Amino acid sequence: MNAIHVRGLEVETRIGVPDEERASPQRLKIDLEMEPAVDFGGMEDEVDRTIDYHRASVAVRELAATGERKLVETLASEIADLMIGRFGAVRVRIRIRKYILPWTEWVGVELERSA
Repeated sequence: MNAIHVRGLEVETRIGVPDEERASPQRLKIDLEMEPAVDFGGMEDEVDRTIDYHRASVAVRELAATGERKLVETLASEIADLMIGRFGAVRVRIRIRKYILPWTEWVGVELERSA
């Protein structure tokens, strides 16, 4: 398997079940693992044959900044749809970390999806 990784992508988003939690943006960290449709050996050093991790990172930050969500799971699913639909990933793994409970380092979700 060939994979492109983005680790610790910081985003700001309005997320949480209680209304007061969604009142202000929160900082989340996201890890992306994306498998491109073309094997690394077949990319011939052409960026259009891979997943542009810069464009993908910007798109995730923009997605997170729009609207508000109650569930981190919803955001993870939306990111998976984006990576598969717009960036042509054939498989994605997404981990989102949320820093909301003061007695924990973080809470989060992990999602893996194939095209």
